[in-house]
Amino acid sequence: MNVPFNRPPVVGTEMEAVKSAVAKGKLCGDGEYTKLVCRWFEGRTGCPKTLLTTSCTHALEMSALLLDLEPGDEVIMPSYTFVSTANAFALRGARIVFVDIQPGTLNIDPAAVEAAAGPRTRAVVAVHYAGVACDMDALGRIAEDRGLVLVEDAAQGVGSRWRGRPLGTFGATASYSFHETKNVTCGEGGLLLINDPALADRAEVIREKGTDRSRFFRGLVDKYTWRDVGSSYLPSELNAAFLYAQLEAFETIQANRMETWNVYAEAFADLARSGRIEIASIPDGAEHNAHMFWMKLRDMDDRSRFIAALKEWGIGAVFHYIPLHSSPAGARLGRFEGEDRWTTRESERLVRLPLWYGMGEAERGAVIEAARDHLA
Repeated sequence: MNVPFNRPPVVGTEMEAVKSAVAKGKLCGDGEYTKLVCRWFEGRTGCPKTLLTTSCTHALEMSALLLDLEPGDEVIMPSYTFVSTANAFALRGARIVFVDIQPGTLNIDPAAVEAAAGPRTRAVVAVHYAGVACDMDALGRIAEDRGLVLVEDAAQGVGSRWRGRPLGTFGATASYSFHETKNVTCGEGGLLLINDPALADRAEVIREKGTDRSRFFRGLVDKYTWRDVGSSYLPSELNAAFLYAQLEAFETIQANRMETWNVYAEAFADLARSGRIEIASIPDGAEHNAHMFWMKLRDMDDRSRFIAALKEWGIGAVFHYIPLHSSPAGARLGRFEGEDRWTTRESERLVRLPLWYGMGEAERGAVIEAARDHLA
């Protein structure tokens, strides 16, 4: 059986929604479906203002613009993250300060953040890896004590919670991703969550190419003009309609993904207890969204053999991030502060198993059989 690593979720109602968007006669951004998506997220999270964007990358870039960073300002983040997390702030001239992660979750280590914070530090970025929450209590205390802005990269965290509170509602701003690898998708898309009301009006201007065009369409000004720096961050109504159809089926999608995650966890529990592998540790207070199921092998060679063995079975298992501080751009635009105790070591051992909406007993069984055959 061929089991790909990812299969974009399709619930079956997306094309009707897209046809409906076309029939309404407005295809550019901020139409009816965009409003429906934003209201859905605002109602579900309690965030006072959300803005649909063309990608999570662009939502992060908007967060960086809202910080008014100056050259020499520093932003702390994990090295174990996607390049967009760093790019957003490097584009504003900030110096990226990479710090170590915690091995159980691969999330940023609050103790490393506190040690790295200095007089030029402006912000800390919490990246919720695999939809499992960072320790937001500790990060929130550090940000408050040091006068730092807390930003969330919750690209993988739609539907996840920390102590009952949705991820994306802790930072001044936060971002979600709707890339095709995420739990819900429109192919490419993102969402900016604005939890600091003081940033809402400016965020709207930045998103509309630096103009007050949105206020004009609401009848609040008689003409719109250039007000600030910005760019074109609005997705089309076609994207919004596709996404909204999936949001209407969100609970169904989540139930299927969680079932797969739980089946994997049970199937590999004995191998984790014996020390042959390690699997994700879900901290007390964290409710994850089954975005990803990962395991760690002994080392890079062990992982490479595992991936190759599963490929022979037709199973698509893959590794993940290369630590940013080890990249040419990372070395040029930032630095690693403190000891790299876990980041490189854990990144070289981690492998991700197939997990996508629609996986059934046959696909799960094939993955488990192939993996256990090799690991036995």
